[in-house]
Amino acid sequence: MTVTEIHELTDAELVKSLDDDKRELLNLRIQARTGQLENTARIRIIRREIARLKTESNARARSSITSGE
Repeated sequence: MTVTEIHELTDAELVKSLDDDKRELLNLRIQARTGQLENTARIRIIRREIARLKTESNARARSSITSGE
């Protein structure tokens, strides 16, 4: 997911996407430990996507605090 796509998400979609990515990361880690993971680069991709989603979530939280909502 690109940064532009993340900016366009609603708050609910942002939370759902974050939860889905965390769940996928957990599954990938389990697969890696059991030797079933074929694409190890996927872990890195998901970790970065989670970071982008958290960054957007924190930015929205900060903007709502400073705007007085």
